Amino acid sequence: MADAGKDPTLFTAHSLPSDRRLWASVTNAYLGTRVYHDTLHVSGIYNGALGDTHRAVLPSPLNIQLEAPAGTGEQLTTTFVLDTNTGSFLHTLEDSSFRASQRIYAHRTLPHVLACRVSVTRLAPGSQPITVPLQSAFSPESPDLALHLGPDFQGARYLYGHTLAPEQLGAPQQEVHMLWTPAPPALTLAEGQQHRTWEFLAVVGGSQAEAQACLTEALQLQASSALYAVHAQAWARLWEGCGLDVVGPLALRQALRGALYYLLSALPEPGAPGHVCHGLSPGGLSNGSREECYWGHVFWDQDLWMFPNVLMFQPEAARALLQYRIQTLGGALDNARNLGYQGAKFAWESAGSGREVCPEDIYGTQEVHINGAVALAFQLYQHSTQDLQLFQEAGGWGVVRAVAEFWCSRVEWSPTEEKYHLKGVMPPDEYHAGVTNSVYTNVLAQNSLRFAAALAQDLGQPVPSRWLEVADKIKVPFDPARNFHPEFDGYELGEEVKQADVVLLGYPVPFPLSPQVRRNNLEVYEAVTSPRGPAMTWSMFAVGWMELKEPRRAWNLLQRSFANITEPFKVWTENADGSGAVNFLTGMGGFLQAALFGFTGFRITRAGVTFDPMCPAEVSGVRVSGISYLGNKLDFSFSEGLVTVEDTRSPSPALPAGSNAPSCRTQWQQVLLQENPGGDCRRHWSRPPGAPGPSRLAESLTGP
Repeated sequence: MADAGKDPTLFTAHSLPSDRRLWASVTNAYLGTRVYHDTLHVSGIYNGALGDTHRAVLPSPLNIQLEAPAGTGEQLTTTFVLDTNTGSFLHTLEDSSFRASQRIYAHRTLPHVLACRVSVTRLAPGSQPITVPLQSAFSPESPDLALHLGPDFQGARYLYGHTLAPEQLGAPQQEVHMLWTPAPPALTLAEGQQHRTWEFLAVVGGSQAEAQACLTEALQLQASSALYAVHAQAWARLWEGCGLDVVGPLALRQALRGALYYLLSALPEPGAPGHVCHGLSPGGLSNGSREECYWGHVFWDQDLWMFPNVLMFQPEAARALLQYRIQTLGGALDNARNLGYQGAKFAWESAGSGREVCPEDIYGTQEVHINGAVALAFQLYQHSTQDLQLFQEAGGWGVVRAVAEFWCSRVEWSPTEEKYHLKGVMPPDEYHAGVTNSVYTNVLAQNSLRFAAALAQDLGQPVPSRWLEVADKIKVPFDPARNFHPEFDGYELGEEVKQADVVLLGYPVPFPLSPQVRRNNLEVYEAVTSPRGPAMTWSMFAVGWMELKEPRRAWNLLQRSFANITEPFKVWTENADGSGAVNFLTGMGGFLQAALFGFTGFRITRAGVTFDPMCPAEVSGVRVSGISYLGNKLDFSFSEGLVTVEDTRSPSPALPAGSNAPSCRTQWQQVLLQENPGGDCRRHWSRPPGAPGPSRLAESLTGP
C-alpha cells in the first residue's frame, strides 16, 4: 500500500549506530549474529549450569568488513542497507571508478549456513587492478566451548568442540562443529576485469557429518552461482505468502515491516524437514550470551507476545513452538514437584531441559502466570487449526492436562469468601511480589481449566470434576463501587505498575468485559503504568482503545511504542531509554498484535474467528495477507466504507478429518452508514448474491 512513494522495506543509512547492540541482526531458525560481530549463536546450544546457563559463544569467522582501497582520490560514498525483501544486510563503498559491495545473510533454506558475499565492479574506463582490503579478526576461541582445530574439508577450515558445563548435572555436553572458508586480507579485481564476486561461508552442525553435508550442499549451489539466489527466492516466496501494511505514516509502515521481518527471520522455512525448535527468546538468536538479553532463555514472551502472530501467518512454525513446550514438559513436571505441587509448572526462564534456570528464585517461584500463557497458546492453536493430532499423538494433551493439575493443586480454598485463592504470586507487574489473587493470573488459570475440560471432551478423555469446580469458583477480583478490576487483593488506586497487566484481560486473554469496565481498566492503569516499563505495554492499551472505537486514543498509545524503535535498522530495545534486551522480539510481538488483532479486530474462538476492523487515527487503510485459518489462506483489507476478505487457497488435504473448512473464495463488502461512519463494522453488510454472511468468518469457514 503506497505512502508518499517511499519504500518501507529498505532501512538505509550512511553510518552505523555508535551503540553496536543496535546493529542489524542476521538470523535464521538455527544461527544468529549481528553484523560485524565476533560471536555466533546456535539454536539450543547453552553453556553453564542451572541459573548460569546461557547461549554459548561460537567465534564468528565472517566478522568481515570492507575498507576503502588505498589511493582513492575522491571521497567514497558509504551505504548500509537492511533489505527485508531478501533477508540480507548490504554494505557498499563507491566512487566514480568502482563499487564494492558486501552482502551478509543467514541462509533461508540452508539454516546451517551463514554467508558473506563480496562483489567489486569497475565503473569507469581503465584497466588497473582494484584492491579492496578486508578487516577481519577471527580467533578460534570461546569462553563457553572447548574448541579444537581439525583437518580441512573441501577447502574449508574445521573447528569443533563441546560446551564446558551442561545445564543439568550429569547431562551430556553439547557438541558444535564448524566449517568455514577463510577470507584473505584483500580482494583484487584484476587488470581488465569488469566485475567479480567472492563468497565466504560459515557452516555449523551438531556433528562433523552434519556440518560436512551442509557445506557440500552449499558448495553445490555456489558452484552454479545459485547460493544467494535460492536464499533471496525463498524470502520472496515468504513475502508473497504473508504481509502487513497500512495506508499511513511511513514510520508506522517501516515499524510493522521491521517487526514482522525480525520475527519471520527467527522461524524455519515453511515445510523445512527435521526442524527441532528450541524456543524463541526475547532477544532472538543474535543475542543471549552471558549477562546479555536474559542469556537467551525462553519466557512467557514466546507464548503470549510472539506466538499469536506466528500462528496467524505460519501455523507450522507455531506448532514447532508448542513442541518446544512439549519437549520440556519433563522439566516443568520437576519444577512443580520441587515446589510441592502436582502437574507442571513451566519455567519462568527455560533453556534446554525445561527446568527453572532463572538466576533469581522469586521470579521462578511466583510468576506462575506463565502456565496460563502456555495453555493459551495451545488453545489458540487448536481453535485455529483443529489439529487434534498434536494433542492425541504428539504430547499436547499432556501439557494441557498437567497445567490444569497444577492450578488445582496450587489454589487454596477460602471458607470466608467461598472462593479459591492463589496466594504468593507475582503478576506481570513485577513491582508487586507475593500478592494474593492477581486478577490476570486467576483469569488465566480459569481459562486454562475450562480449555482443558473442553479439550478432554473433544479427545474422549475423562474430565475431572475439580477442574471446572476450581474454574467456576476461583476469585476474580472486582471493585463494584469503582467498576474496575483491582490488580490483586489489596491493590490501592494510584499504585505504580510496571507494565501491561490487568489491561491484558479481554485481549489477549479471552475474558468478557462490559465496555465500561474495559474503559475503566484502561484509564485506571494507563495513569499509573511506569514509563520505564517494557516495550509491549502500550500496544495492549492501543488494542483496548480500538475495541472501544477510540481511534485517536488508540493512535496516541500506539505511538508510545516508537520510543523503543532505534534507527536506522528498526532494532527494538526493551525499555524506552535503550536499556534491557535488544532486538526485543517481545516488544515487536506486542506491536504486531496491535495491528494484526487490534486494527482488524480478529479474535480466534472455539466457535470460529470474528473480526471487527477499525483504523486508528492517522491510518486510512489496512491490508493483511496470508492469514491462516483452518487451512484457508485469507487476504484481508479494509478502509473507510469497505472491507474485503478473500480466501486465496483451498484447504490443505492434510487438514484433520472433520475440520469442515470449505473454501470461501468470495469478497465481502462492508458499507458503513453515512450517519455512522465510525460504527460497529460487524453490522451493515452488502455481499454478492448467495455469499455466506453476515460477519463471522466462522459461518463461511467452519460451516453450519
